[in-house]
Amino acid sequence: MRSANAPNPERQSEAEYDVARDYFYKAQPRLALEHCRRAVELDSENAKALYFASVIHLFFCSGKLELLDPDCRLSDAESYVRRAMKVQDNFREAKNTLGQILILEKRYPEAIADLEPLTRDPSFESSYLAWGNLGWAEVQAGQVDRGIESLRNAVTEPRFCVGHFRLGVAYEMKGDLAAAEQSLSNAVGVDAPECRTLQDAWQARARVRARLGKAADARADLEKCRDISAETLAGKACVEALK
Repeated sequence: MRSANAPNPERQSEAEYDVARDYFYKAQPRLALEHCRRAVELDSENAKALYFASVIHLFFCSGKLELLDPDCRLSDAESYVRRAMKVQDNFREAKNTLGQILILEKRYPEAIADLEPLTRDPSFESSYLAWGNLGWAEVQAGQVDRGIESLRNAVTEPRFCVGHFRLGVAYEMKGDLAAAEQSLSNAVGVDAPECRTLQDAWQARARVRARLGKAADARADLEKCRDISAETLAGKACVEALK
């Protein structure tokens, strides 16, 4: 029996997790990850801390260098999220994140197998995210028509701009440029900062508009893409296209 003054590892782990979240939302992800690791060391079954460690690792993959960032370690992200799922059955957010990681690792059949059941789970309130990841995995695996159907389910949440972007790319791959332009316009038209600055969508719409013969509109999209950031992979591509 633990004495009243003895340290409680579970409680300490929760405290470290809270500190990690605080640092992350103050834009200090490395400190956040450090405290997340401490939380896991104190309590290896702290599912929230395990999941958050995976989320932070994924965050490092979303910067200017994307997957080329030295801090982007998908294997660590996958390890943490699988541990979280092992601790907590039906950890739906973790299952969706695992699908996202598998897509980034180009393990599309595994991602599809992971995500399909989640889209049918009525208890997952954010099912549009699962549809969005499933559709993207299908598109990347060459199953474009199936991917379009899944992505249509994703954008039943009209503010899901990433879903609109992915649907636009899928339509472009299919050769339906008018539908592609509309979906990409839907993506950047959502009234939210993360949507108005969705650089990949501006780049993609410029590409589609150029194919449609809308040179002036395409150039305007490339300029918007460049102005968001000229240092990202998409930004550099837009700068080159403007030349």
